[in-house]
Amino acid sequence: MDVELFTTYRDKIIANCRQVIYGKDEAIFLVIVSFVCSGHVLLEDLPGTGKTMLLRSFAQTIGGSFKRIQFTPDLLPSDLTGINFYNQKLGDFQFRPGPLFANIVLADEINRATPRTQSSLLEAMEERQITVDGVTTLLEPPFMVMATQNPLESYGTFPLPEAQIDRFFMRLSLGYMTRHQEMAVLARPSTLDIVASLTPSVTVAESRWVRENIPLVKVAPEVVAYIMDIIEATRRESRFLTGVSTRGAQALYKASQATAALSGRLYVIPEDVRRVAPYVLGHRLSSGTGLRSTSSRELLQGIIDKATVPLEKL
Repeated sequence: MDVELFTTYRDKIIANCRQVIYGKDEAIFLVIVSFVCSGHVLLEDLPGTGKTMLLRSFAQTIGGSFKRIQFTPDLLPSDLTGINFYNQKLGDFQFRPGPLFANIVLADEINRATPRTQSSLLEAMEERQITVDGVTTLLEPPFMVMATQNPLESYGTFPLPEAQIDRFFMRLSLGYMTRHQEMAVLARPSTLDIVASLTPSVTVAESRWVRENIPLVKVAPEVVAYIMDIIEATRRESRFLTGVSTRGAQALYKASQATAALSGRLYVIPEDVRRVAPYVLGHRLSSGTGLRSTSSRELLQGIIDKATVPLEKL
């Protein structure tokens, strides 16, 4: 297995997305990690920081079909999954697929939809299938949901239930650009025009190869034990309402493998685990003082810092 195929894949995607999003290579890298692990991304940040543009540019870069859904309070589950309508010409019912029948689905401002509509995403995100009127249809791989939400504005929003939050592979935040990066953005052409002009930089076959070979990256027993030390510490921490689930532990394991491969290694080291742990585990924890608040992130970072790092045996 040639490790350069992983790094070349990473570099081509980052270089293409960099045309739209300046100075956010780490965020793009983490989106790649989620994609190759068949995970979903929740991008939570202030308005106007480039959340939607990052996800749209990523979808353009990897190719495949792309659908954007603007979530609103009046959005119905059938608006996502599709409906059976009566075709008068055929004299029979015909299924009209919804926007979830795409490779990349951008759920913009997901917390503005009602819980009923939010829950309609659960089957698609976890089972990779959609059931309408008792008929189940498998979604064509790759399938990835990339959702955005505004963490500040609460009027007219419905907080995501814990069951759906746990189904997101990572939660990311972009933050503001540096002064020089922002000055460059102000002087350039419209971001929408740049996104529209992007062409895929990787093929579907390349993405399939990377996704199939990520599980072959080796993880030493000591590193697996290090991962479990962090997971179990979240369960023992009394200031957390609940610890990280088994699904969260599996996500951290997969993310560490992908991080190692995309960094040019066919084996995982503790630094890979530390790099992705805050993004994979942070949204799965709540301290009770505020849902997925700053205090939860600080507690998690303290647990990661205190975990004993395994050393290589000479």
